[in-house]
Amino acid sequence: MRFIFKTDYAQDLRLAKHPGHIFWYSALMLTLAAAPVLMEEYWLAQLTYVLIYSVVGLGLMLLAGFTGLFSLGHAAFLGVGAYTQAVLTNHGVPFPLALAMSAGLSALAGVVVGLPALRVKGIYLGMATLAFGFILEEVFARWESVTGGNSGLNVKPPDVFGWVVGSGSEFYYLCLVITVVATLGVLNLLRSPTGRAFVAIRDSEISAQSMGIHLAYYKTLSFAISAALAGIGGALYAHNLRFLSPDQFNIIQSIDLLLMVVIGGLGSIHGVFFGAVFLITMPQLISASKGLLPTIVAEAPGLKSAVYGAVLVLFVLFEPMGMYGRWLKIRTYFSLFPFYRKGMFKRQKSFQKSDRLK
Repeated sequence: MRFIFKTDYAQDLRLAKHPGHIFWYSALMLTLAAAPVLMEEYWLAQLTYVLIYSVVGLGLMLLAGFTGLFSLGHAAFLGVGAYTQAVLTNHGVPFPLALAMSAGLSALAGVVVGLPALRVKGIYLGMATLAFGFILEEVFARWESVTGGNSGLNVKPPDVFGWVVGSGSEFYYLCLVITVVATLGVLNLLRSPTGRAFVAIRDSEISAQSMGIHLAYYKTLSFAISAALAGIGGALYAHNLRFLSPDQFNIIQSIDLLLMVVIGGLGSIHGVFFGAVFLITMPQLISASKGLLPTIVAEAPGLKSAVYGAVLVLFVLFEPMGMYGRWLKIRTYFSLFPFYRKGMFKRQKSFQKSDRLK
């Protein structure tokens, strides 16, 4: 078991808490950098999807996991970024400029949603974001002069100031760089006063307000940053698919994104990547296991939804901390063996009960 002896407050602010973090994350980056050489083209494409969904998941985790605001219409922000990127790229705008405008327009959409949603929370906030998702899906379908409507819209390859990203390996590296930058940005945001304000709002709005935190400002800011990251992910999503249609950004996509962060582990950056891997690999596992199932079950149209629902129920009942929480327990078990106590991760009663007095 590792013990960290801290001698100054700066140690709490470091991204790498001990040399082990530096070693393992460096090894991970080297492995990801060598992925085009180590993997076949199909699996490299799946890993690219994991990176894209991780960028979107970072935004949703910041909103739901660290600010406590749930969104059931996050696919709408994904669609705003995707269509903005597609339209600008098709008109010859370089990739970096189009990406920045996609993030900006998605952030503006997040502000539009965040401002009216300030007066509601819980299930009512979910209904408000769900309604926004339905509205934008209809806009994507009806605004045929821009989005192509239900006929769809073709997307050109990324053009980075003359360098056309054509191959799958080149696009993978582009996604990897953007994912690393987005992850470092979110990590630095969370250890800043803004990130601490987000966490304070999640834990108790009354306590946060009593400490001088402006709830409306920080909630709107959280929506804007979350939507901007979703827009960046949407831009990469558009280039990866090369074709967009409104049904790609429906309620099912929003539920998949929320499922990703919940199963991955709410309130943890690691949970985003665990959830993205789950979201991409689970359909592959379901398809591979169809040969072992009875024909009537294997050919059932709702098999994927049934499996997703069952997995979500199991995690809610037996592992509320998600896949990352389970990994923490496994790691702690081997670190403390044979002195591991089963109740070590048992939820404690919250001391702050002021929210119940309203």
